[in-house]
Amino acid sequence: MSSQFKTYLTFGGVTAVIFLLLGYLAYTGVQDSKSYYVTIKELHKMGDGAYSKRLRVAGNVQPGSIKRVGTHVQFVLMEEDQTLHVDYTGTEAPPDTFKDDSQALADGRFDHDGVFHAKQLQAKCASKYAPKPGTPANGMQSSEPPKSMTQAQPPPASGVSN
Repeated sequence: MSSQFKTYLTFGGVTAVIFLLLGYLAYTGVQDSKSYYVTIKELHKMGDGAYSKRLRVAGNVQPGSIKRVGTHVQFVLMEEDQTLHVDYTGTEAPPDTFKDDSQALADGRFDHDGVFHAKQLQAKCASKYAPKPGTPANGMQSSEPPKSMTQAQPPPASGVSN
């Protein structure tokens, strides 16, 4: 074999190894970041399959169940007649909107001890910011009925018509 052929063969082999390594890293990165959204009822029905997957579970925080110690929080999520104990040990403190009866989304893993171990926690904004039923989206109430488009347009500024 010539030295030029050995150089091409070595370069090709190193390139193939690099592409295989990049492919493996991409595949494992996608697998690690993939999470499944399930309800509490679905989580309880998953059986052993729930222990091997990264999951996202939502529900309402049960009043009086929040126990905080720094950024570590334990609480109970409720959905209909189902409950789920959650142990959050993330690096950030829970959001300010996280309180009793708020809607929360926990992202983590379900363990054999029956506790959902969350690494991320999100809380929905309080409903006090949503418009009241029957109120227009801009929050302004009017005693007059809405005008039609032709009544809402001002008259032309000059005597020129279209």
